[in-house]
Amino acid sequence: MALEHAILVSLAERSASGYELARRFDASIGNFWKASHQQIYRVLARMEAARLVDCRAVEQDGRPDKKEYAITDAGRVELADYTRTPTSPEVLRSELAVKIRALPFGDPTTIIDDVRRRREHHHATLAYYRESAERFYPDPDAIEDDQVGAWLVLRGGILAEQAGISWCDEILDRLAGPEGHGTR
Repeated sequence: MALEHAILVSLAERSASGYELARRFDASIGNFWKASHQQIYRVLARMEAARLVDCRAVEQDGRPDKKEYAITDAGRVELADYTRTPTSPEVLRSELAVKIRALPFGDPTTIIDDVRRRREHHHATLAYYRESAERFYPDPDAIEDDQVGAWLVLRGGILAEQAGISWCDEILDRLAGPEGHGTR
């Protein structure tokens, strides 16, 4: 997937300025696709040149005009074509997994501490996702058709964080032993 497709999805949902898009990435899309604000602005310029998005100036009181981007018909065609392309399996890259493989050659205490930190991170992210689910989708059976994709992605994030916690628990149970159970 290219950043262009993530931007097209966001603009298909709602037109936005570059700043607003960057904030959306920080708040939601960035949970599964990282992009800096500079990258977003560079890609928007390329997409505008390719006529996948239109840009219009929006007047603001007491501030310079802002540019608001909207997906074009060509952008919608590109996005539809993208959804028809088979997705390649994603390669898992995990520095923590490499450290755990290095367990016989390293310092088990620091690796256990690293796993505990990772577990805390999974818990914090899971809490954030659950808050979002409760706020935006309090009744999953009543989700509108245009929100099903966003809800399913959020569910995937919740399940991934739960799996991450389970994996950390298994590592800690194995490495810290029974005495380490209460110190996760």
